[in-house]
Amino acid sequence: MEGCINCVDNLRKYKCSKCSAPYCSVACYKAHRDSPQCATREAELKTTEAGYQEEPTLHVPFPTDDTVAAEKLQQLESCQDLRNLLHNPHLRSLLQQIDVAINAQSAMMAAMQEPLFVEFANACLQVVEPMTVAERTEFELYS
Repeated sequence: MEGCINCVDNLRKYKCSKCSAPYCSVACYKAHRDSPQCATREAELKTTEAGYQEEPTLHVPFPTDDTVAAEKLQQLESCQDLRNLLHNPHLRSLLQQIDVAINAQSAMMAAMQEPLFVEFANACLQVVEPMTVAERTEFELYS
């Protein structure tokens, strides 16, 4: 386990909210918070985050009947249900496995056996293609 950033002797119990540096007590946190070391680490973290580049696509997208409009995809970003689901490490692991799978279709089929992934897929669909009142009634009837 990592030692305290300030007194070094004690084991860390907490992390700085600005720079994630480990500390052991309120006194050590206050000393660290006001130090230039905290500001430096915070600046480094911001630089790393700002340096993020979107991954290029392998193929130029072409529209099909199943193509989702970019505006709808942007709505996924603000969906609180999806945000809550994405806090689950198991779901993130499933998504990463699908992303790197050689055969994405078989990886998706395997993931659809997981109730957590089905919940995620349904939450995505609710944003991208919400159910009509008739569809919702039918769904609730069979649930």
